[in-house]
Amino acid sequence: MSGRTDSDTEPPIFAAGEERGDRDSETRENHEDREREDRENHEHREDQEQYGDQEQYEDQDEDGEHAGDAGRARWTAAGTGALLTLAGLAAALLRAAGSAPALVPAAYALGAAVCALAAVLGFRGRTRRALWLLIAGTMVMAFGDQFD
Repeated sequence: MSGRTDSDTEPPIFAAGEERGDRDSETRENHEDREREDRENHEHREDQEQYGDQEQYEDQDEDGEHAGDAGRARWTAAGTGALLTLAGLAAALLRAAGSAPALVPAAYALGAAVCALAAVLGFRGRTRRALWLLIAGTMVMAFGDQFD
């Protein structure tokens, strides 16, 4: 016991007539718990001020690992839907200008509309539904191409 301030032991100084015991350790633990709760509440209030109350993200991990995946999935679904929509509209216009039956450009346009709906749903976070709509829209365009 060197008595230095950086030592790991506490100096044996007590108040007059008081012995150090379980009561002091309980008080210290309660105080530490209260401080920890105050810090967590303060951080929670700062998060609410900055991001608002987002109840939909309560069950994600503390480190926000799933938030990056969800954002990537949204942008992927929206981007793919927009790309397939543009491709379907371009194909519908090209087929309409040619000598193809009317059913072919209509199928391309319908498939493009389904893909546009998938892009909107994907942007809103409904990525599973958007995936199935992208598949359905592409299938409609492919079936329409078979009539040519």
